[in-house]
Amino acid sequence: MSDETRVLRRDAEHNRRRTLAAAREVFAARGLQATLNDVAHHAGLGVGTVYRRFPNKEALAEVVYAAALDELRDLARAALAEPDAYMALRAFLERALERAATDRGLRELMRQGTDAGEQITRAREGIMERCGRLITRAKHQGALRGDVTVADFAPIVAMIDAVMDLPPAGGADPPWRRYLAVILDGLRERPGP
Repeated sequence: MSDETRVLRRDAEHNRRRTLAAAREVFAARGLQATLNDVAHHAGLGVGTVYRRFPNKEALAEVVYAAALDELRDLARAALAEPDAYMALRAFLERALERAATDRGLRELMRQGTDAGEQITRAREGIMERCGRLITRAKHQGALRGDVTVADFAPIVAMIDAVMDLPPAGGADPPWRRYLAVILDGLRERPGP
């Protein structure tokens, strides 16, 4: 391999990393309606450079958010190790929604249906499988109503998303946290204080 080829490969990898870093920032701030032009401009690259690595915005978003969803899947896996399944499920949802609160693209992705790439679909399935196991354990522990299913959580996330941008009152926690607590308390077998 020539020195020129090595420099070109190093350059291409550097541009790929710059593109991914810029995409994370742009999608987090503007959401998934941001364009590849927006990402290229933010990265300080020509749009052709971005298109050489990513044929379209969806391919770029797939790489960015597959990694983010993998992290959420790991959080759900860690929750399975907790002895109190209800508290583990609650903590997982709080952490996942906390991440979504600062990333508009992630929020939009969480609201989307099944029209996603293979990596995102696989990560979502892993998250849902682990949440399903937590739900089953919480029911067996007598902490969760018997009619709760994993399918209930997509609408719950959508409800919380609807209030995510409400401003906090007097420096308190963001209102979405309170609403999540109210909803989760309603899912308990015996709602508590």
